[in-house]
Amino acid sequence: MTKMDPATAPVPVPSSTLSLPPELSPTEQEVLEEYERLAENMKKLATLLDHLASSPTSEILDGLRELERKTSLVFTLLKASVYSIVLQQEIDWGDQQHQQHQQHQQHQQHQQHQHQQQQQQQRGERG
Repeated sequence: MTKMDPATAPVPVPSSTLSLPPELSPTEQEVLEEYERLAENMKKLATLLDHLASSPTSEILDGLRELERKTSLVFTLLKASVYSIVLQQEIDWGDQQHQQHQQHQQHQQHQQHQHQQQQQQQRGERG
């Protein structure tokens, strides 16, 4: 029995619907068959994805509900944080205003006291 060269060996006729011209090399025929299998797999995948998209499973819905709860919690915490920051700024601003008011009053009292002392000195010098 003689050994056959794989490049010249007869290629089995694929069971695909493609009709391959006889002048294709075995490698070209294999590539075309792989492309055909890939196309079939892609069609199956598209069908499966259409089915999944049209009727979401309960697991997906449960996951989305949990995600919605977590998102809501994060949003609530964010609002509370922002409110806390704004409130603290208002408190700080109010404290600054209060301190400025106290300083202004102290300054006025000091000026009044100095003015009174000057008046007393002037009266003492006259008398």
